[in-house]
Parts: sequence; C-alpha cells; structure tokens
Amino acid sequence: MIRVLVVDDQDLVRAGFVALLGAMPGVEVAGQASNGLEAVGKALDLRPDVILMDIRMPELDGIQATERILAGAGPDKPSILMLTVFDLDEYVYTALRAGASGFLLKDSPPETLSSGIHAVARGDMLFGPTITRRLVESFTHAPPTDTTRLTGLTERELEVLRLVAGGETNAEIAGRLLVSEATVKTHLNRLMTKLGISSRAQAVVVAYETGLVEPRRR
Repeated sequence: MIRVLVVDDQDLVRAGFVALLGAMPGVEVAGQASNGLEAVGKALDLRPDVILMDIRMPELDGIQATERILAGAGPDKPSILMLTVFDLDEYVYTALRAGASGFLLKDSPPETLSSGIHAVARGDMLFGPTITRRLVESFTHAPPTDTTRLTGLTERELEVLRLVAGGETNAEIAGRLLVSEATVKTHLNRLMTKLGISSRAQAVVVAYETGLVEPRRR
C-alpha cells in the first residue's frame, strides 16, 4: 500500500485529491497539510511514501518544504510530486534541484494521477514532454559547471547516471545492462550518496550541469 500525504492550501483542491486517492487500489491517504510548514511536520510524523505537493503556498512554499522534508527524512525519503496548474511552471528547475521526483498537473485525470503516484513510489521520475523540454532547454546555452564532481564515480555508476538522465527507468536500465533492477538501484543509491543528492531528478540535473549528458539541439 502506497501512503500519500496531500499538501495544498486550497481546501477544495485538497479534498478533491483526497477523494480520488481514496478510490484508488493500492493507495491510501496518510494525511493532509494546508501549507509547506505543516507539510514538513506531517512528513516527519507520518512518514508517507509519496507527497503530492503544491508549489505556491503561504508560510512556506512547496519547494522550500521539499528541501526541508528531504533533508530531514533520513534513508527512507518520500518521493515528492509537485502539483502545478501549468506544465510550463516557472519553478520547474528549482523544484528539481530541491529533489522533486516529478510534476503533475492539478487537472490530470485519475488514471494519470494513479500511474504517476505508482511511478515515483518505485523510484521513477514523472515529467510531461513540455516540462522535459523546458528542463533540457535550461542547459542548452549554459556551459558545464563543476566538471570534477563526477571524479569519484565508477565507470558503471557513470553509465547508470547517463541512462537515468536519458529518462530510462530502473527496469529499462537493467535490461540494457543485463543486470537485475536491484543492482541498478544499488548503483543509483551509491552514486547519489557520493554526489550528496537524494533524488533521481537531482541526478538528472547533475548529469546535465557537469556535461556528462548534453542537451540535444534542434
């Protein structure tokens, strides 16, 4: 059972998500929060598997809340799905750097919500095509920074990082490298520990920032 914390400052929106989640097999609502500050406390107390996090909220916004939650979560970090109204949200890049696992439009149909929750719960990322394009474009005109950051990674860890940055899931990477998914997860966890990051999305950002992966230019 995937336990989900719903965070949104609008009561009707939050209630709508809670109702949808309550009807989904394999998913249960662990709790609710109406702002980022409350979300940090609830995440610590309830230890959800996934958090649906609104970006724009009073007291503490979703990005700041994401940073605090992941920093204090220990080894069992929740996957955080950012809720947006538009798929060209200006905070996409900042949210990814904070450790968000993906983005979900607030008006997404129930099946998209369900598949998205299950995807991030198993460690995958969830980006729509427009958001993916926006992320890549943010690196297109920027030179690589801190290229020495990857020097501590093994060749296999670099290979896994390239494939993750290319959008492949653990299952796809396992098939390509002819190893088990558990082995892929081990490599991914080790490289994230070495890089001082906590999410798959942050790994993608590092891969682009260091020049390990280059954006495709049209």
